[in-house]
Amino acid sequence: MNSDTTTTAATTTTTAGTQTTSQDAQLRQSERDLLLDLLRIPTAGPLETGPGAPPPRLPEALDVYARAAEAIGLAEVHRGAPRATDLDRPDVPLTVRQQATDEGFLACQPSLVLRLGPELPRSATVMFNVHLDTVAGLEPVGFDGRRFTGRGAIDAKGPAVALLAGIRAAVAAEPLVGRSVGVLVQAVSGEEGGALGTFGTRPLVEAGYVGALNVFCEPTGLRYLPRATAAATARLRVRGEDAIDDCPVEGHNATVLLGFLAQFLARELTTVPAPRDPVCVAGLSTGPLHNRVYGTGELLLNLPYRDDRSGLRAEQAVQAAVEAGLAAFRREFGGLPEFARTAADCARITRLDWLKRGLPVLDNRHPAFEDLLTRQAGIPRLPDDEPAFTCDAIWTAGLPDAFTVVLGPGDLGTNRAHAEGEFAELAQLDGFASAVARLLVAFAHR
Repeated sequence: MNSDTTTTAATTTTTAGTQTTSQDAQLRQSERDLLLDLLRIPTAGPLETGPGAPPPRLPEALDVYARAAEAIGLAEVHRGAPRATDLDRPDVPLTVRQQATDEGFLACQPSLVLRLGPELPRSATVMFNVHLDTVAGLEPVGFDGRRFTGRGAIDAKGPAVALLAGIRAAVAAEPLVGRSVGVLVQAVSGEEGGALGTFGTRPLVEAGYVGALNVFCEPTGLRYLPRATAAATARLRVRGEDAIDDCPVEGHNATVLLGFLAQFLARELTTVPAPRDPVCVAGLSTGPLHNRVYGTGELLLNLPYRDDRSGLRAEQAVQAAVEAGLAAFRREFGGLPEFARTAADCARITRLDWLKRGLPVLDNRHPAFEDLLTRQAGIPRLPDDEPAFTCDAIWTAGLPDAFTVVLGPGDLGTNRAHAEGEFAELAQLDGFASAVARLLVAFAHR
């Protein structure tokens, strides 16, 4: 995916004869300063930073963002987080349910809804969703006149600021925007860390803060994507007995067992015939020391899926692969003294459970809105043969009388989202602001 893609219509003429141009939607100095302010505020949530870390400064980031939005006419209509009891449901990841019992967990991760203009019917409303939480890991914040750097520069504080610039330009170009066309902005937490929007976006969607057209601001190279995968997370846990390094035969070696299963599952789950969804063999943990045999540990697998059937197939494939892997471990390690006990007991001490599964998948169509995006707003569609990815847009799946797309500047890989050196080019953010302005003007004219 080309992170510099800025395919746009040069101008969009309104009924009043004015034009929204790329120049109109370029980030002003105040908006560049706003982005730098947001990048300096650490907003990685507890699921990312782990126990003992300082709480994220998400409430402060929401204050900063809401003040900037107010300056262009957006009013705050909701701020807060759901109650822990609202998360006691099977489509909430287990890690979230467990953390939500700590009353501080949700309190430090509120979400915000802003509205431009009066409350209007869904049919006359466009909703934009941006997340202000980030993954863990601080990055140097800066701007050299061309490129912003810092955690969240592309995912998704940069798009959040460019969104405001686009709304500003649309209001200036078309009086209908904010009058007979409503604009909602969801600025949410809980997108990263495996929360998948279950305490940020989902409650806002269920509360009705949605539009006829819903835009989730994630990097897509300025091409709209009407699809979003979901993901299941499998956990393999070994619960055996430790041993001293001098007597390794006495214990269960979770490190060797889980290390073997990690390689076995990686091979088994990725050699199935295409088409298949990708598999991520993720974290493995047993212990940090050299002078003991660790009898306990965990291995995580993340399994994105593009539809409900492929999600179910992935779950069944993992179950079968784990059983085959344990049988292979017994065969290969049963005759080695240091690992004989582990091999004999491997099925008894190993358990497979699911941190999350059964989440919805977005795959929607709407000929009229697709024509509005491509022909009227000059925003191309991401080809169907390019892969989708997982984001909070899944929570609008099945929403009646609505169409949802993922759209944003840059590329997750090229712009190093979630990695060292994350950045966003000013030209990419300007291009997204222009796309937002054209989209809103086209929606007002439909």
